[in-house]
Amino acid sequence: MSVKIRLARRGRRKMAIYDVVVADARAPRDGRFIEKIGSYNPNTNPASININNERALKWLLNGAQPTDTVKAMLSYRGVMLKKHLQIGVLKGAITQEQADAKFEAWVNEKETKIAGKTEGITKAKADARQKALDAETAKNQARLDAIKAREDEQKALLAAAEAANNPAPVVEEAAAEEAPAAESEAPAEEKAPESGEDEAKA
Repeated sequence: MSVKIRLARRGRRKMAIYDVVVADARAPRDGRFIEKIGSYNPNTNPASININNERALKWLLNGAQPTDTVKAMLSYRGVMLKKHLQIGVLKGAITQEQADAKFEAWVNEKETKIAGKTEGITKAKADARQKALDAETAKNQARLDAIKAREDEQKALLAAAEAANNPAPVVEEAAAEEAPAAESEAPAEEKAPESGEDEAKA
């Protein structure tokens, strides 16, 4: 019986999540399996890969064949490297301590890379959010400036209209002030002839 380490699909439509399972090669993709050794979620960034490394290594050493996708995931988690080192230990090429030291160094380097990638993604998201916020702020400020300019223009037009209407009342008031002055002068002229007539009579 040939044994495969492969993915079994689950999850809702367009949001698939996969189980990493050890199954008979003749079994259906989502059918019967021997053991579940992990899960894979491609919907996150970076993708979430949770695999029991010890069980995966045991099955690999026992002859289980991973599919291409699972093999890439196992390489990402260091299981394929550990298998390679373990075979070297079994053949006597290196000691177990040397193999463990090499694997530990690889794990530390890999974790540093993953942390850097995660930090870069977080920073990129923060920068994109700040850029969108700045663009929205600039857009709102431009809208407020346009509204203020329109209001200032309307105020200027109203002031010009009021200035155009105000001179007429001023002229009328000036004419009204001159008219009483003329009336007040008229009786004085009438009184003058009366005094002249009195002199003539005298």
